[in-house]
Amino acid sequence: MGDPIDRPDIEHVYALIEPYIRKTPIVDVSGADLGLGLSRVVLKLELLQRAASFKTRGAFTNLLTRTVPAAGVVAASGGNHGAAVAYAAMQLKVPAKIFVPTISSPAKVERIRSYGADLVIGGERYAEALAASEAWAAKTGALTVHAFDQRETLLGQGTLALELEAQAPDLDTVLVAVGGGGLIGGIAAWYRGRVRVVGVEPALAPTLSEALKAGRPVDAPAGGIAADSLAPRRVGDLMFPLARDYVDRVVLVDDTAIASAQRTIWDALRIVAEPGGAAATSALLSGAYQPARDERVGVVISGGNSTAVRFE
Repeated sequence: MGDPIDRPDIEHVYALIEPYIRKTPIVDVSGADLGLGLSRVVLKLELLQRAASFKTRGAFTNLLTRTVPAAGVVAASGGNHGAAVAYAAMQLKVPAKIFVPTISSPAKVERIRSYGADLVIGGERYAEALAASEAWAAKTGALTVHAFDQRETLLGQGTLALELEAQAPDLDTVLVAVGGGGLIGGIAAWYRGRVRVVGVEPALAPTLSEALKAGRPVDAPAGGIAADSLAPRRVGDLMFPLARDYVDRVVLVDDTAIASAQRTIWDALRIVAEPGGAAATSALLSGAYQPARDERVGVVISGGNSTAVRFE
């Protein structure tokens, strides 16, 4: 596979990982169901992926295309990437050590444990877990599987767009939540401007917004309701050129909008999305992104690692 990341690379990776992942479904939802003036919204239910997030695509790509040493693999994560790497390692029978910060949700922590990985919880934010994982890799020789700033990770996440284009070839726009940028980078690499790709970030964690302003990845605030999935310190170096060239714009949503979107997704579909998974939907519902009435919009619901929520 050559550089840069392109469609043949993503197609090659998809053939490798397809036996290990789910082809997640799409659901056509009327705008009225979501309280919108649109005639149709296509939701890509990636929260139904194995290990409950899109991260599983990148995890299997890393483990199937790189040489895994006897020391196994190591990953740092807000939770979803750790669960995905732990799951892939379990399936491929290799050791896994996962570092997560204390903000990781109980649902994500328990999922990682359920897959048999050696779990270490420490530090308040992803950056601290990352530093600990890098120290472990240097000490043991374990293979580091980066959550977003890794070519194989980007290629794996790009397979979501490959599926989505086959399922919904008539989309004008795809809304994608942004944390470190692995998902939107992979999706942008697949579509390459043929479909409008719009990033959605929490206002309290504007990593890509700040990077685009500066012309390069820079440190940004890392807080908010979705901090365990959408709040690294900065976006990845590898995804940034893809975002700069192929992401149409980035919009910001506040915590209230994200929580409201979680409830609306539950009311419309009886699906519980985690805050990061609901962020892209919240851009539509809050008006942070306002499509034309006849615009055909796709939205990625990217993760569902959340404890069940009672909506009174």
